[in-house]
Amino acid sequence: MAPSFGGGQNMPELARRDSGDARSARRTWRALRTLVVGLLLIALHRHVFHFSIVRGSSMNPTFVDDERIFVERLSLLLGEPVDRGAIVVFACPTNPELDFVKRVIGLPGDEVRLERGQLYVNGELASEDYALADLSDRRSWRVPSEHVFVLGDNRPRSCDSRSFDCVPLASLRGRVCARVWPWERLAAF
Repeated sequence: MAPSFGGGQNMPELARRDSGDARSARRTWRALRTLVVGLLLIALHRHVFHFSIVRGSSMNPTFVDDERIFVERLSLLLGEPVDRGAIVVFACPTNPELDFVKRVIGLPGDEVRLERGQLYVNGELASEDYALADLSDRRSWRVPSEHVFVLGDNRPRSCDSRSFDCVPLASLRGRVCARVWPWERLAAF
């Protein structure tokens, strides 16, 4: 007969029950930790960063179709100003379900003028070694408060502020920080 230790239970059964409770606690802790990490990643993806796929040729040669870009959102949420020349992602003005990728050319209050393939901002010729010129454009715009003027780098093939006017700052979804795919074109912006 096995010795009895309080309550009629023998020692090996008590040890097995305790180890089962410890395993259950570890499983619960792992599940809780996984849930917290998952929720944190979802919050980070929603508010801090996301990845996007470039569709179309409007940003050639900077981006080509099917490249992956890393988009940072936090600075916009914190109210940091957008710089001229920054590449941004924003809600398409005609279909907010779609994201557009364009370069910021004009800031609030700027005068933007296109003339025979040349870009002028506030009367000064802008240096644009990244852009493919559209020689047919001859227009000018004044950028209203709380808006930016955006253009694609491939001007002849871009639907941009020339088509849908200036973009409200509130429509900006983030700044492009890097091209992350394909590896051979990896670059920071």
